[in-house]
Amino acid sequence: MLRSLYKSDADREVVARWCRSRLDAWGVPHRRETVEVSDALVHLTRVGSGPVEVVFVPGTNFNAAANLAVAEVLARRRGVVLVDLPGQPGLSSGERPRAAHRGWYGRKVAEALEAIGADRVIAVGHSLGGSVVLSCDSERIAGRVLLAPAGVAPLRLDPRMAASSLGWLLASTPERTAAMLEGFTAPGHAPPEAIVEWLGLVAAHCRSTLAPPPLPGAVLERRKGSPLIAATGAHDRFLPPDRLGPAVRAGLGVELHVIDGAGHLAADERPEAVAALVDRMAAQMGEGDGR
Repeated sequence: MLRSLYKSDADREVVARWCRSRLDAWGVPHRRETVEVSDALVHLTRVGSGPVEVVFVPGTNFNAAANLAVAEVLARRRGVVLVDLPGQPGLSSGERPRAAHRGWYGRKVAEALEAIGADRVIAVGHSLGGSVVLSCDSERIAGRVLLAPAGVAPLRLDPRMAASSLGWLLASTPERTAAMLEGFTAPGHAPPEAIVEWLGLVAAHCRSTLAPPPLPGAVLERRKGSPLIAATGAHDRFLPPDRLGPAVRAGLGVELHVIDGAGHLAADERPEAVAALVDRMAAQMGEGDGR
């Protein structure tokens, strides 16, 4: 049974209005479409020229409108589509099962790829998106780039981060949202004002989900030996390299890449580094930089 992530229909419209306004104001040429899949509508934002070669799947509470920095950088080289996950705040349908992390998101992404006919894509997943990309069995995915992927090891929330997150959820203000985001970014990196504004809206109008638990071992085993890159920020406090590295090695059979100067929001803090990982994956797939 599906239930809405929004507190009311009016709250849904506030979130949608913010996303549409931010995309409308974006100076990068793009186009948007919504595809119908089983029990959901999936909103897609396409940017860059040529066929879709990269699919970006955001993390918890994020969407295309909140990932414009990395979209712009990725689209300089390849055609990109950003997925607003159904069941997460954004422009897709807002209903989700209570245990949405158990393969449901992965199936929606697979169905969306089928609907648009994208083939041999590199799927880039951040945090929750990494778990989704790992669980997605679509044969249209030829390679995977996982950024601070959930699903491989439990996310850690130290007491200070837990307190700031609780304050953000219970009574969101710009100050509390910014304080909460300090735990997401590398030292010296101020969170972008747009992200502070966005997560303030999420706290006020949405029912935020918890971090997904580790995926079943059988899911991780299916990915071993496939083209796959896993990375995390050097300053990621949720999935620090010293904890995620051994889990990635044991569960996926690859070594972890560490992105200097980044925390958990590596796609926003170091988009060029993320694009370099996509280039590396393209080369690993035998496509080269010019795909």
